Amino acid sequence: MNRLRSVGARTASVALLLAGLAGGVQLAGRHADRDRAADDAVRARIVAQQLTVARKAKHVADRAARAVSQQTAEQKAAALTRTDAAHARSLDAAQKKDTAERKAAAEKAARTGPVPYTGTIPAACQSFSGSREIGCALMIKSGFPFSEFSCLNELWDHESGWNYKAENKSSGAYGIPQALPGRKMSSAGDDWEISPATQITWGLGYIKGRYDSPCGAWNHFQDVGSY
Repeated sequence: MNRLRSVGARTASVALLLAGLAGGVQLAGRHADRDRAADDAVRARIVAQQLTVARKAKHVADRAARAVSQQTAEQKAAALTRTDAAHARSLDAAQKKDTAERKAAAEKAARTGPVPYTGTIPAACQSFSGSREIGCALMIKSGFPFSEFSCLNELWDHESGWNYKAENKSSGAYGIPQALPGRKMSSAGDDWEISPATQITWGLGYIKGRYDSPCGAWNHFQDVGSY
């Protein structure tokens, strides 16, 4: 009887021990789960903080890059503005210089000649230059055919060499057509002393009135040595 109670007591003790162990294991498991959950939460917070820091760093870097890009663009724009302004000043200076040179040339021509010809030069006359080119253009404008220019060229080659300043000291004849006296040409323009066009215009009128054509004047010159 006593043995049976002793066995029962030991059995109960073992059962209690096993139950305690089981409870301890379960409690330890619950603690471990809580610890793992806590660790996971900590890691999650760390990761979240790291992501936040990374996003902030990227935002700062992007903003800095935009600022540098904007500054670079502003510097380039300022450099281009300075370059454009310098180019404009250079162009303006060149234009002013060109205008001044043209004005000076015109003023000099007004005093000493030759006065520039501003009329149209026909294609047929563009193989000539200087007073001959002007003479060809004005001859055609006066109604003579281009074929007459060879005679006009010969005539005034002999008279003056097409020099608007040619002067015969002994007779007083003057200019390309060798008008005698030279002041006769004032009927064609006040600038008769320094304008090839004015002299040629007067000479063509003289030829037309006396010889009908340049070739008529040239033929007469060949016969008598004057026209």
